[in-house]
Order: sequence, then structure tokens, then C-alpha cells
Amino acid sequence: MKTNKNTFKYLIGVALLVTSVSCNKYLDITPPSDVIPEAYLNEESQLASYTVARYAGMFPSHENWSFGTFGIDANSDNMINPNFDNRYNPGQWRVDATGGDWNFDNIYQMNYFLKDVVPKWENNQIVGNSDNVAHYIGEAYFLRAYEYFNKLQNLGDFPIVREVYNDTDKQALINASKRSPRNEVARFILSDLDSAITLLKSSSPDGNKQRISKNVARLMKSRVALYEGTWLKYFKGTAFVPNGADWPGKTKEFTANYQYPLGSIDNEINYFLDQAMDAAKSVADEIGLVTNTGIIESVNNENPYFNMFGAVDMSGYSEVLLWRQYNLSLVTHNVPVYEQNGNYAVGLTRGLVESFLMSNGLPIYAAGSGYHGDDYIADVRKDRDDRLQLFLKEPGQRNLLINITAGSHGTPVEPTPRIYESSWETRYTTGYTIRKGISYDGLQTNNGSGYTGSITFRASEAYLNYIEAAYERNGNLDATARNYWQKLRERAKVSTDIDKTIAATDMTKEKLDWGSFSAGSLVSPTLYNIRRERRSELMAEGLRLMDLKRWRAMDQLISEPYHFEGFKLWGPMKGWYTANQLIYGATNDKAVVSDPSLSSYLRPLEIKSSALSYGGAKFVMAHYLSPIAVEHFQLTSSDGAVSNSIIYQNPGWPIAAGQSPTK
Repeated sequence: MKTNKNTFKYLIGVALLVTSVSCNKYLDITPPSDVIPEAYLNEESQLASYTVARYAGMFPSHENWSFGTFGIDANSDNMINPNFDNRYNPGQWRVDATGGDWNFDNIYQMNYFLKDVVPKWENNQIVGNSDNVAHYIGEAYFLRAYEYFNKLQNLGDFPIVREVYNDTDKQALINASKRSPRNEVARFILSDLDSAITLLKSSSPDGNKQRISKNVARLMKSRVALYEGTWLKYFKGTAFVPNGADWPGKTKEFTANYQYPLGSIDNEINYFLDQAMDAAKSVADEIGLVTNTGIIESVNNENPYFNMFGAVDMSGYSEVLLWRQYNLSLVTHNVPVYEQNGNYAVGLTRGLVESFLMSNGLPIYAAGSGYHGDDYIADVRKDRDDRLQLFLKEPGQRNLLINITAGSHGTPVEPTPRIYESSWETRYTTGYTIRKGISYDGLQTNNGSGYTGSITFRASEAYLNYIEAAYERNGNLDATARNYWQKLRERAKVSTDIDKTIAATDMTKEKLDWGSFSAGSLVSPTLYNIRRERRSELMAEGLRLMDLKRWRAMDQLISEPYHFEGFKLWGPMKGWYTANQLIYGATNDKAVVSDPSLSSYLRPLEIKSSALSYGGAKFVMAHYLSPIAVEHFQLTSSDGAVSNSIIYQNPGWPIAAGQSPTK
């Protein structure tokens, strides 16, 4: 098929049967480069190579010159780097002329596969093991669902495309571009995941968790259903849900009279939450949590929970459902190098660090908590939730335990945070730095030569998804939710007395955590502590922005700016540095740290008054979704005029390149 790039290049996709992929364990089967469609997708190994070739481009994983999956949460209230995200800078995020999230490349690839393979499979025309063939078809359904979930998060309403269209039929392509209401997109995703669950094996054919399995699809289903159920709940009545005030779908004939499948948005919310509970429970009841011994400096797997995140081989950890393997001779990354320093300038925020409970289950401010203060990082970690003790680095701790001299970029002992450095490779942006995913092996610290694994899906998320969905659905904690929650806290070496924590929670003192808000108001202590548990367990695993969006947890930034802070620099820790290392002054071009008159805590994005971030993070409602670039309105219009396009722009965004939302 020849793609007409002047009409619908983003709808029909690029008709490539062969893609260039990275070489690693779960991407080591590459289809021949000279095959033609008629001779392809007829036998098991071809199906296997086609689907696995999409993994690297779709799933988050470690990258060579970034901080891998552990840096994805940067520019949220969990972690920041020196680049200020335009999401929090109204007026700076603008509509693009071309590109953006409105594309169909991955969707096209899966549609092509399914349209070609499923009829052959139904007619017993695919050569190979029947169970394996079914499994790879299940992978394709999963991958289409996964890509559609990305569209749901970024764009909301989106066309549901199941066909492979002829690029010469312009009107058919225009009609296929009609946006479906977001809940219908979510239902379509769940339908694809149900197909995947039916077809996938309990264990992937490779046997080592580097390919999608049934439990991966179940976990994904719980994630999607929880996302949509909570989005509909917290955006109810707004332009961001079907039939809400000023919903742009009302402007199009095909959605003007839309009705929810179950009659009301409330019924739709309950439907998704029920789906989330069922799917999450099926995983959590089957997969146990990995043991935490509390040991930090461990080489021989003395602490499976700690070592799991930085293991070379993750296949033996029950909790890991899908992971990516690297190999020194094939594909590598730089995460172990950055773990030895400041995490490539990605730092934990004060808000994240302070949200962790004490080991006795009390918030740090509660009477009798035993909190030791934050004058020193050692005090911050002491007697806290074990996840903070394990994963927050402290000066003087060892970073290398074996092959200490083998690594060219290893840092054997954790230094005083280098907050004054300009290079991202050595800079400690907030003073608080994460240890999650570290390797203690010096062989991993040769520049660009790390080969520790990267977790894609982890079963503990299912525990968290059930707890939250059950509470959002029923307004209370059922026995199953309490059981899951206590298991998570027991592993974290936190008191399992959940009610004591809830009773001691003062929501007015939790405002540094964006998850304490929904729609600009503080949530209940019980719901907040569910969100706190999620934040603590999934720290630096790339799910924070997803959660903040579905909770509608950034409205409060519209009226009051938020100041990203790190450790308490202007206290006793100031003595760690020389005067030349702590140059400050809002108008001083040489300033490297924030002025103590602003706060006792380091404000790494408010060092110079000329910075766009100097006044703190702000928000507008439109930023909950991404804008659609102008070219897509032109391509989906019969005459090229954006005003005649069959699609509509997301709430608050204009249809003009270079412009920003007004609300």
C-alpha cells in the first residue's frame, strides 16, 4: 500500500511489516527484511516476531542517555529535573502546526495484523502450535489496547479504528476520523483486553516474563478501568466528559445526542470501577508480594524487594509480570551510572519525601510520631516507611559492593549532594536522590554499558488498584481491600493499623501532595491515605502523572502556585558546602541555589528571577489533555478549512498554531 502523505498519513499509518528494533532478549526475533505481505504472517514464528517488534517502541524502558523508567515521574510533584515542564507554565504550552499525539501508526500496525491473521486463524490456516498462535493474536489485541490507552490519557475522545483503510478513499478516511466519546474508547480498550485475556497463556511462550501474559492483560485492564472510572467521577459535569457543560462533542451531529450505555454517567462510573476491582483481584489473589528483609547494602539477594528493581535477571521475582532484558553484547543503558550520582539531575521533591509515614503508621506531623526532623538526610530517613529508608540515598552509604574498581563511572561512596553542579550527569537537583534500581556491581557502571533489567508491569499495582476502586465504588474498605493494604504495609515495615493512620491524618497538613486534592478540594483522610500508599509503593515507576490527571489533582494550581522544593539546604546541611558552592541571588547570573529568603528548602526551579519557573508551578484546566495539531483539522476537512473538520479540539485549546489555552 502506498501512503498518501498529503491526506491521511496519521490515520492510515505507515504500512511497514518490518520495523527496525533494538536487539535484546525479548526482541531477538526479527522478520526477514525482504518478505512481501502475501508470504508473511502465515506461521507461528512470523506472528511472534511481528508482535514482539512493537514492544520497544510502545513500552517504557531504560534509555541509554536518560534516567530510564525511574525518571518518567520527573516534572510531577514526585520528582523534578532542571527543565520546567510547560504543563505547569500557562501560556508556554502551545498548539503545534503538525505532529502531536494524534497519530495512528501503532494502531495501524495492530489493525493490519488482526485483519490479516484472525481470518486465517479461524480457518486453521496458520502453521504452528495452536496455543502459541492464539497467544500471539492475544498480544496484538493487548498492544492495540495499550496504544489506545495512551490516546485516552492524552486526548480523551478519540476515533475507534478497527479497519485498514484504502488511502485513495478520502471520504472514508474522514468518516473514520470521527472522535468517539472517551468512555466508549475505554470500553473498546476493555473489549480488546478481554480478547487478550481469553487468548493469552498464563505464562508467555518464552517462559521468562519477557512477553505479555494473561496476568499482564488483567493488570492492564484494572489500570484502564480505574483510570476511566475515576476520571468520569472527578470531571463529572465538565467539558472533559461526554454531555458535561461545554463538551465539544455536542458540536458534532454524530455525538450531539450521545447517551451513556447504562443510562447515566454515575452508572458508567460504577461499571468501570467494578471492572477494575474484578481484574485487579484476579491478579492480586494469584501473585504474592516479593519479600522485603530491610537490608539495603545487599549483593547476594539478601533483600529480594530491594534487588528486584536493579536485577540483571528479573524472571525469578514473582511480582514482576513483564520486564525487558538487556545484554552487554547487544543493547545497554546508562541507568546504573546515573544511580551512582544524582540520577541525571532527577531529584525527589520535599512533598514526596514528607508524604511517607513513620514506621509506626503515623504521619510525620502527628503527636507521638517520633519524627526526627529534616535537618539532615539521615534524620529524614530514620524510623520511616521502609520504602523511604531503602530508596532515599544518604551521604556516606556505599554505592558499590563488588567489582568496585571495574566501573569507569562508579561512585563507591555516596557523596554530599552536588546541588551546585551544572552538568546533568553529576547534578543533584533537589538534594534528595533515589536509590531505587541501583546496581552495586561496578561492571554495570562503565559509561553506557549497563544491562540491568527494566520492569514493565508489577503485580503490586493490582493490590493498589483494587483498594482504590473498591473505596471509590462503595465508600468503604471491604475485607479484601484491607487485606491487600495490610500486606503492602507489612512489607514496607509500616504498622498495619490503617485506622490509626487515617485518624491521625490532618488534610490541611498534606497540601504538598497534589494527590490530597480533587477538583480543587481536599479529599477525605481515607481516600488520601489510599493515594499515599500508591505514591509510596509506585514511586519513580512512571505512573504519577497518570494518577494526578485522573484524580483531577491539579486544579488548586490554577489559583495558587506550587513551589517545588527539595531538602532543607538552609539549615545545618548548609555546613556541608563552601560559600562558593552556594551562590544565590535572584538577579545574580552566577547563582546556583535558591535564595534563603524564599524558603529554608532548596527551590531548584526558582534560582533566577529570569526563569519562567521562578513564580512557581501554575495550571489551567486545558492542560489535563493535550491539544490536537492544526494539520489534523485540515486533513479531516473536505475542503481543507479547519472550521469544516469532522474532528473537534480538546476543551480550552484553540485551533491555531502557536496559541495557548485561555482556560
